[in-house]
Amino acid sequence: MSRAHPGRWLVERSRTGLQEMPANAAWLLSRAVRPARRAGKAVVAAPTGGDSVEARLDRARAAAERAQQAEDAALAAAQESKQRSDHARQVSERARAHVGQVREQASRAVDDRVAEARRAADEQVERARTEARAEAEAHVREAEERAAADTQAAEERAAAAQQRAEQMVAEATHRLAEARQIADEAEEAARAAAAEAHRQATELAAEAGHHAGANGDLDALNKPELLDLAAAIDIAGRTSMTKAELITAIKRASRN
Repeated sequence: MSRAHPGRWLVERSRTGLQEMPANAAWLLSRAVRPARRAGKAVVAAPTGGDSVEARLDRARAAAERAQQAEDAALAAAQESKQRSDHARQVSERARAHVGQVREQASRAVDDRVAEARRAADEQVERARTEARAEAEAHVREAEERAAADTQAAEERAAAAQQRAEQMVAEATHRLAEARQIADEAEEAARAAAAEAHRQATELAAEAGHHAGANGDLDALNKPELLDLAAAIDIAGRTSMTKAELITAIKRASRN
């Protein structure tokens, strides 16, 4: 059977042994002396060749002395056992106290490690947040610079396009004015040419009428010649006229 604590068991055993053992060797002597008082009868009743009462008393005293020595040794052993039990209890108490201290220190160490880990984690998170913020700001600045460069390039291209457009508008305006001037001049020249052509046609018609009246009838001319004459005096619808109609129209124009 296992014992819960060696020191406690030893103390309990020493106390029990001392309680069960007689107080001292005097008890043994009293046990031996009481029969000796009746020694007279014992001597008479003792068989021949047996131990005498005195011999038995000597053995009883020797046994009592041995018992006294055993009692002293037992007392010394009990004292030593008690001392060792007290020492074991003190060692156990110190051990429990030490275990408590170690447990408390371990708990504090765990708390410190956890706090340190939390601080490290917080620092790592803060570093990561700072790095991420810096990286994000760098990306934003890069995007802003790129956007500014693109905007500036677009504005420069727009300004150049506007300048080209203004130049082209100015050139188109100049060319339009020049074309209008040329058109006006052409129109004026056309009017002058038309007037000259009309004058020449009138003269030609008059000459043709005069020629027709002086040299005989227009019937002597063929149709192509009549068409040329009608074109010279600008007779409308001449291409669809017959030869007779052309002669009549030419004569009418000559009279007019």
